Amino acid sequence: MTPPTPSEQPTTAPADGESATPQAEASSAGRGLAVTIAFDVVIPTSLYYVLRGAGLSEIPSLLLSGAAPAVHTLHSAVRHRKLDAIGVFVIALLIGGTAASLITANPRVVLARSGLVTACAGIWLLVTLATAQPFTFRALKSLLPGRTALLDRLWETDPGFRRVWHGMTWLWGLGLMADALVRVFMAFALPVDAVPALDGVLYAATWLVLQVITQITLFRTGTLAKMFPHGGRAAPPGVAGPENS
Repeated sequence: MTPPTPSEQPTTAPADGESATPQAEASSAGRGLAVTIAFDVVIPTSLYYVLRGAGLSEIPSLLLSGAAPAVHTLHSAVRHRKLDAIGVFVIALLIGGTAASLITANPRVVLARSGLVTACAGIWLLVTLATAQPFTFRALKSLLPGRTALLDRLWETDPGFRRVWHGMTWLWGLGLMADALVRVFMAFALPVDAVPALDGVLYAATWLVLQVITQITLFRTGTLAKMFPHGGRAAPPGVAGPENS
């Protein structure tokens, strides 16, 4: 299973000359999140237990069920004609984890790779703090393509707005690294057949906690009001989840 990881791949952009409403933007991002959860959590977890119930051993079941996130990542890359750094990490680590598990014949190595994916995602977010725009802000613009001009103007003119998105990047980066530590612990400390289900539970818990903190922060700092100044606000989704949609 692939844990919540961020993506800069855009949701469906509005037609030429049109501006998407906040509700339409939220609906598009919501669909992307649903697809991500299906391919990265529901399908791999369900397939693992179906294969185990059919009598397949642990390693083949883990490897086959873990193919769904890679297929999703490749499909997204073809669809958007772009393979972002997180997508490259996911595919590389899935391949590396597969090779390592075949060499060691240890299913726990396969389970631990989800923690490694999460750790790489968290490190990547923190590295982008040293760039012109941190990852969470770039992801926000891809999720709300109809508001790119407004968001860029706020970024250039409002120091408080910039501080909020730097803070969001710290939040999600450190949150994903904490998630990674828990995943690696579960992989090596718990019964193998219990871990895939618990991975899904941890996915939901991590995303929910980070998302709640994000939305409270955006509201209390007035950032939502700046992003949606004419009413009809729709809270932007967090950067995790629409991982590689």
